[in-house]
Amino acid sequence: MLKHLVFMKFKAGIGEAEIKDLESRFAALPSRISEIKEYVFGPDVVRSERSHDFALVSAFEDLDAMKRYQVHPDHVALVGRVREMAESILAVDFYY
Repeated sequence: MLKHLVFMKFKAGIGEAEIKDLESRFAALPSRISEIKEYVFGPDVVRSERSHDFALVSAFEDLDAMKRYQVHPDHVALVGRVREMAESILAVDFYY
């Protein structure tokens, strides 16, 4: 299995309504993209200077499954919204 971790730091001025909308968009993906085996996400609860604002943890059967997920039109649209909101995005992928 492949684990996919994403950490987002939002631009100044991103409000709770925008974050809730983002959560709704993430929540919709597992029913639309069969490659997703695990999909959990949410805002940071500590909010320290070293933390990011939002994280996504997902799992896929293998790298090929994740690549199919990455080009799925629903995921591509969501990534566009994340890029509008985020000043930085970090990702790590590893097998477990």
